[in-house]
Amino acid sequence: MKKSMIGKFGVCLFSLFVATTVGVKAQDKLDASVGADLVSAYEWRGQDLGGAAAQPYAGISYKGLTLGAWGSVGLDKSNSYTSELDFTVGYTSGKFSAAVTDYYSLVNANFGDVKYFKYGSGSASTAHVYEATIGYNFGPLALAWNTNFAGNDGTKSDDKRAYSTYIQATAPFKVGAVDFKAELGVSPWETSYYVNSSFAVVNIGVTATKQVKIADFTLPVYAKIGANPDTQRAFVVLGVTL
Repeated sequence: MKKSMIGKFGVCLFSLFVATTVGVKAQDKLDASVGADLVSAYEWRGQDLGGAAAQPYAGISYKGLTLGAWGSVGLDKSNSYTSELDFTVGYTSGKFSAAVTDYYSLVNANFGDVKYFKYGSGSASTAHVYEATIGYNFGPLALAWNTNFAGNDGTKSDDKRAYSTYIQATAPFKVGAVDFKAELGVSPWETSYYVNSSFAVVNIGVTATKQVKIADFTLPVYAKIGANPDTQRAFVVLGVTL
């Protein structure tokens, strides 16, 4: 992360699940899920948050209410090592969803310097960032609005809290046996959190996912090609879901 606690990968899988995978009928019984992704790089909302990582997740849901935990552990502690733990509480009703996420992330420069049970505002006070999300699924297009409202948020040039915001449009489509997802994300105003001085497109990308059968197992394997037009960088991520 560009800022020690920047973007706790907010988009932790559960935050994305609650915010953009809307339109799913609420479950009438308690349900649980657990899994993990192995990724070649940790890219989030157009930002480089580290190298190869293992990213486990777990969650429970009941009648539209979801409680999820997501983490990321860098596989190479000598280079771009990131450790992260996020919790999300969300609710989905029809095509509308809302969520609150607590992001907690540490990188090489400050690993161990800021304690987990330390809360406040600014990098010296806390490693937590709190984000509120609302989303709506129109069918061919899903929209999600994410705003930081507390914790170690980014700032403007006048050092005031930026209430850093990220708005994303996601469009799924299918070609043959491959599922695709196109996404476009913007940061609408100045913030050090996404490192933009005004309205900026910070993330564009396409993710392709295919079910690959290995012996008696079937694993979702995916690849994402993306770019951050604002910072003029491009990236490729390969991953597998266990």
